[in-house]
Amino acid sequence: MQLVRYQSTTGTTVLGLLANDRLVGTFPAPNTTLSDLLRLRVGELRLLITHAIQEGKMIEREKIMAPIDGNTEVWAAGVTYQRSEEARKEESDTPDIYARVYQAERPELFFKATAYRVSGQDELIAVRSDSHWNVPEPELAVVVNAHGEIVGYTIANDVSSRSIEGENPLYLPQAKVYAGSCALGPTITLAWTVTDPRQLTMQMQIERDSKICWEGETNTSGLKRSVEELVSYLYRDNDFPAGAILCTGTALVPDQPFTLEQGDVVHITIEQLGTLRNPVVRGKAALHK
Repeated sequence: MQLVRYQSTTGTTVLGLLANDRLVGTFPAPNTTLSDLLRLRVGELRLLITHAIQEGKMIEREKIMAPIDGNTEVWAAGVTYQRSEEARKEESDTPDIYARVYQAERPELFFKATAYRVSGQDELIAVRSDSHWNVPEPELAVVVNAHGEIVGYTIANDVSSRSIEGENPLYLPQAKVYAGSCALGPTITLAWTVTDPRQLTMQMQIERDSKICWEGETNTSGLKRSVEELVSYLYRDNDFPAGAILCTGTALVPDQPFTLEQGDVVHITIEQLGTLRNPVVRGKAALHK
């Protein structure tokens, strides 16, 4: 079962529940938001969902929106797969730093986006106008409530500038945090319906001129740390009153010299979660046309 934000035929943003890609309920309280749900404990949420299925009215979906709103933040973990460690060492003038991150007790965690910066299904993502080497990074994302409990999972695209990050590790925020650098969706699959988040097949295809120019497949079993461990570090000495979404790192990194180009379309599929699809533009100006 999945939580979905969508625009109804009347233009209203609605929070609903999907089962087998069919809308089975909406939340009885008007104007209920995802950030409202992420303030609840898991037990309270499950009870509310039961009522939503029983009382929700069937409404036609028009447009699926990014599964984030309000003050919920997006964070990300880096170098959590061996392939990611290898890719970072390839791009960097200081490769030993990334080897140390992969082996360290403490994970690398960094801020990625606020809700208003996140693209949803079929919305534009962007590569930086001042970067010559840019890649999508498909990731399993963990949706966590205000109490540090895992609520669900979604698909993330942590779009990144490899040239900027490789130039200097201290440039990480510029390589990772900019307009159009984060996509999430299409929905949130509820945690108690996912058997094992570390046994999910992940695929990525990049389409260029109506042809597949890059594709790859991996499995979340390669994740070095458990999702619970990553969440526990994120919530150490930090509060998230509207919950948080934590991207868990990537194992699908196109080899050099591949770089995203304007007009590309990135398709990311994760077993049980669906497919996230986003077209690519270059720079902030193109993003906001």
